[in-house]
Amino acid sequence: MGNTWGLAPMGALPRRSPHREEPLPSPGSFDELHRLCKDVFPVQMEGVKLVVSKVLSSLFQTQQARFLTWQLDGEYRGDDYTATLTLGNPDLIGESVIMVAHFLQSLTHRLVLGGELVYHWRPGDEGAVLTLTGKYSAVHWVATLNVGSGGAHASYYHKANEQVQVGVESEANTRLQDTTFSSGYHRTLPQANMVVRGLVESNWCVGAVLEKKMPPLPVTLALGAFLHHWHNRSHYGFSITVG
Repeated sequence: MGNTWGLAPMGALPRRSPHREEPLPSPGSFDELHRLCKDVFPVQMEGVKLVVSKVLSSLFQTQQARFLTWQLDGEYRGDDYTATLTLGNPDLIGESVIMVAHFLQSLTHRLVLGGELVYHWRPGDEGAVLTLTGKYSAVHWVATLNVGSGGAHASYYHKANEQVQVGVESEANTRLQDTTFSSGYHRTLPQANMVVRGLVESNWCVGAVLEKKMPPLPVTLALGAFLHHWHNRSHYGFSITVG
């Protein structure tokens, strides 16, 4: 008999290429959620400072950590999530501990959700603070929001082009009943080997820092000025960074 149903032989069926989805990116760490926005703002300077960049030995760093605090850290990074746990100054004799747990999950290539749990316990005092977070990354901008019982922290970063970046940040503290707003800009002048950072804050503070690299020497000069109109104060600084 012929092919009554008009079906093609099995070997002649077209083969479909398997659909492969790109893996989700790593969300990074909780402390880096607002990093892009914060890097736009200048760091306040006062006085004259010389900075020589040099990596300290691991022995020196370990000894310093032992004297300053006793802290246990653990972090696990999966392909599309990050989980961390920190125990700060656990005291078995005094029966006290501070625990900080973070978890971030990439839901899409642009959206990250997660949270932070801060728990402290000692005899007669126990409490926990939960903070939820979300971060959305577009092609030229990033928006991040942290909301919890302790307050809220929102930031917006925008990259206009290779030379101009801007950022807006707002923080609300429910315990202190205080809310602050800040806006900053970052301008790169590649032909002059210069970077200009500036800020304007809701507490009537304005400031700017000018950084100048001196190639071929590994030297960076920085000059900053900050005016606090509300408190009628001003701060000026100059620094030389080698390395």
